[in-house]
Amino acid sequence: MTLLLALHAIAATVWVGGMFFGYFALRPALLPFDEKVRLPLWRRVFTRFFLWVWVAIVLLLVTGYTMFLRYGVTGIHVHMMQASGVLMILLFLHMFFAPWRRLQAAIDTQDFVAGARHLAQIRMTVALNLALGLITVVIGASGRYWEY
Repeated sequence: MTLLLALHAIAATVWVGGMFFGYFALRPALLPFDEKVRLPLWRRVFTRFFLWVWVAIVLLLVTGYTMFLRYGVTGIHVHMMQASGVLMILLFLHMFFAPWRRLQAAIDTQDFVAGARHLAQIRMTVALNLALGLITVVIGASGRYWEY
């Protein structure tokens, strides 16, 4: 159980922390750069980060459902984490298979106007997922104390 919980927390930290870094540190640092520099850099960043998001999603699902099914970890907070986690995964899947793919195609054809539009869609999705992720972290950290 301890190992499952540790892996679950690490996976959540990687995903949510990566979004926080990207949104509040990397994004503002790149604003002075032209789209011709900024968009290919974002492509490189997202290519690496999205790999880790996929790993985090698998770990979160496996560890979360194992704790739920094998150890009977329950409570309203568990259901809230599950709901927000599923919503986060769905938002990520949309972002990955729609605006992310369009951003890559725009960069490949050097259509930087369209690329900037697709990056803005990704940014909005990341902002929403970051908010959900932070809420989920609070629920996960404090939820077991709500019932007492």
